[in-house]
Amino acid sequence: MTNSSRVDPSRQVAYDVLRAVAERDAYVNLTLPGLLRERQITGRDAAFATELTHGTIRRQGSYDPVIDSLLRTPVEPPVRDLLRLGTHQLLSMRVPAHAAVATTVELTRANVGERPVRLVNAVLRRVGRMRLSSWMDKLALPRTETTMLDHLATVHSHPVWIVAALRDALGGDLAEVEAMLRADNDPPGVTLVARPGRATAQELVDAGAGPGRWSPHAAHWNGGDPGSLPAVRESRAGVQDEGSQLVAQALADAKLEGPDAAWLDLCAGPGGKAALLAGLADGRGAWLLAGERQPHRARLVRQALRGGLGVRGVVCADGTRPAWRAGAFDRVLADVPCTGMGALRRRPEARWRRSPGDLAGLTALQRALLRSAIDSCRAGGVVAYVTCSPHPAETTGVVDDVLRDRGDVVQEDARALLPDVPDLGAGPAVQLWPHRHGTDAMFLAALRRTGDG
Repeated sequence: MTNSSRVDPSRQVAYDVLRAVAERDAYVNLTLPGLLRERQITGRDAAFATELTHGTIRRQGSYDPVIDSLLRTPVEPPVRDLLRLGTHQLLSMRVPAHAAVATTVELTRANVGERPVRLVNAVLRRVGRMRLSSWMDKLALPRTETTMLDHLATVHSHPVWIVAALRDALGGDLAEVEAMLRADNDPPGVTLVARPGRATAQELVDAGAGPGRWSPHAAHWNGGDPGSLPAVRESRAGVQDEGSQLVAQALADAKLEGPDAAWLDLCAGPGGKAALLAGLADGRGAWLLAGERQPHRARLVRQALRGGLGVRGVVCADGTRPAWRAGAFDRVLADVPCTGMGALRRRPEARWRRSPGDLAGLTALQRALLRSAIDSCRAGGVVAYVTCSPHPAETTGVVDDVLRDRGDVVQEDARALLPDVPDLGAGPAVQLWPHRHGTDAMFLAALRRTGDG
């Protein structure tokens, strides 16, 4: 914490969150709200701290080349975070240059000491002499086919391996890749879900929310803390991206051959999709079992399902080694752990936390979970394979690998399950996109179990 009363509390919170992310792998969406409450920062000051924190982390891939061009020697990580905070205010916020520099200097003095103050002051004064677009033009490499990905990565502040994966997922269309990167850097709005049987989207609209775009359960909230709504306080509604609502609804809408009584959410944490599915199941006289391997995430699932209808229970179990008998379920959701590339606009630190080296372990786990989901489904039942990532290795690659070894499963056209949503791709899987649909980049494959394996 600061030792100077002259340090702005909102900027101090932003700095403390950046250090927590760097030193403890903290999550911004968990750390920032807690610090704001603890230090009683509300209203416009809280909004400023939120934009400063999220924006600085989101755009550090653009800011670091600017900062490095002005440094003669490397700086310690706390000083770099201070320079990033000042640079974001200078290049991307409506903060007067003198205020951005002066407040960052005071923040430096209070948190690091006097030694780097002159350097921070000098670098930020030079940063503020040009706009961000001018800096990007100045630092850009000559535009060639081989440097274009690096250029997009710097201008739009994404690791180049993510830009390459998006290029592959979007069929090589660099103009659409750039549109996607821009959408990734736009702070998302708050989307609410009305849990079936307990609340309706109309109730949320009547309380001041805007109507959803695609999901019949969605509403968009622009009124501050969604916890101010009675339906949210009472867990009859929650915060959930519309893409997550759509993939859960798609599983519920798939036609079945035979009974429709037992549903499974294989990897249920933190519980948002499970709560939606449980409400849909109850409306049909069915029930949902939620499985989750991590105990702390299983507790979050129980909290999300508390007081809900259509819930058989929450099992803390490894989805690759099921705690239930094979073929026990009519509908199975396999929303597997992934890189999270599809939700980078919501989790600004995630783009810098993952690396290409993570893919091998993740895709092996994803294949194992998908096989387990199929085994858990009866003949004639449906499995929805879902990832919050558009990376081909985690989406079509996993599905193709698993189907290649199985003669008891067929892939169906998932686009038919979302008839009102356009631009879903070439099929048979569905890919949602922030720049096309305003949702997270959710992937959905619909698989029909045709017989015993």
